[in-house]
Amino acid sequence: MDFNKEIIFSSSEPNLSRRISQAEADGRLRKIAPRIYSTNLLDAPENIIRRNFFEILSWRFPDAVISHRSAIELRPTAEGHFFMTSTYSRKITDLPGVTINLYKGKPALESDTHFNGLYISSEYRHMLENLQESRKTKDGVEKNLPQAEIEERLERMILLGDEKSLNEFRDKAREVAKELEMMKEFDKLSAIISALLNTHSSKILESETAKARAGGTPFDKDRIELFEILFEQLKDRFFTERRDRNNDEASFRMFSFFESYFSNYIEGTKFEINEAKQIVDTGVTIPKRREDSHDILGTFAVLSNRHEMQKSPKSADELIIFLKHRHSIMMSGRPDLNPGIFKHKNNQAGNTFFVDYRLVEGTLRYGFRYFQLLKEPLAKAIYMMFLVSEVHPFLDGNGRIARIMMNAELVHGGQSRIIVPTVFREDYLLALRKLSQRKEPDTYIRVMEKMHHFSDNLFGNDFDELNRYLLASNAYEEPETGRLQWIDRSFSSISE
Repeated sequence: MDFNKEIIFSSSEPNLSRRISQAEADGRLRKIAPRIYSTNLLDAPENIIRRNFFEILSWRFPDAVISHRSAIELRPTAEGHFFMTSTYSRKITDLPGVTINLYKGKPALESDTHFNGLYISSEYRHMLENLQESRKTKDGVEKNLPQAEIEERLERMILLGDEKSLNEFRDKAREVAKELEMMKEFDKLSAIISALLNTHSSKILESETAKARAGGTPFDKDRIELFEILFEQLKDRFFTERRDRNNDEASFRMFSFFESYFSNYIEGTKFEINEAKQIVDTGVTIPKRREDSHDILGTFAVLSNRHEMQKSPKSADELIIFLKHRHSIMMSGRPDLNPGIFKHKNNQAGNTFFVDYRLVEGTLRYGFRYFQLLKEPLAKAIYMMFLVSEVHPFLDGNGRIARIMMNAELVHGGQSRIIVPTVFREDYLLALRKLSQRKEPDTYIRVMEKMHHFSDNLFGNDFDELNRYLLASNAYEEPETGRLQWIDRSFSSISE
């Protein structure tokens, strides 16, 4: 007997039983549940039970099948319930912090997974189990997950494979259902699959994502959660109003030039500022850098068009139209990158995978619902930028088009547009990552407010004067070598 282990089980062997009794009498062991002892004399019994949970289950219920919702979650519910299938039905309440719900049912099948003296229901089996009729426990817990979660798991199968793989899953589930005598549950599973494949009425579906797929516009549920989090932080927030002071065409174009320059620089298209100015003024590309030159020209072409930049989508259809139209202009010099056409394959940045290409339109359409509910121009701009950036709907140019869509909302609302200077690039990208990966929107909102304040100082049509201001602010510096200097300009002194 290993007294170095945290838990020790009682034994029917007399010598071992005496040793356990003596260790308990000596204070080296304590009893934490029937026939279960622990060498840990400090921690709460329920915590010890949770840490050694599966070892305890396999000792007490050998060959039982972890089933229903527990086969998916592989942990007790928040209320402490765990569900298994065995040769008898019983509720076990003598383990501190956990209630084991045993249901009489078929033993493990060949398709089930062997797990340390136990079995785990196969995906075919637990899908059927979770579609059984179920009554709640006294504290309101069901052995089944909601049908909506089952639908979403089935929908993910389509994304990871295709419709053929889902039909193959159904065929295998039928065989398992026959073994388990669960054909009623199989009929329900089959109807859900048929609805997802548009060969059956979608009225049976409960999940929003499943309904969207059945309706032909599936969306990314995880991204929608992010959009909702951002919306909740924006909807009641007060923002300082900064009216646009670049009202004439010349000053509007000048701001557009700097926005085009910095927006491309963020994405790695690097020019000296005077080189970029020459490209925009002449429309002539620099030899050996034609593609990069076209990036500057294409971005500027959209940003400097006051008629285009005053448009704000009033419907999801308009959002799709504006995105594709603006992207087609911005990327007109890059025909190999499908200007104005949503991506046909998945893209990523480092370890970040963006929305699956098959979910792009549906995710944009669903995300637009939150955009419509926002009122303040800066709130709408901040939300729009993240919506497009997070979906990444095109093969290339997603960062630039996201910032174009943001600034169009500000122009539409009569507010100063936003420039992200090179020196602030890492703060901006880090804020986006915090929201995307950690669901933390506050940093992103604060960063965009700072950039709105900074960019409000970029008014007028004198290139040299604005360039000197940006130099003094360290706007052109790399993030590793510089720090943004906050210098507020006076409109009255400039106009004089």
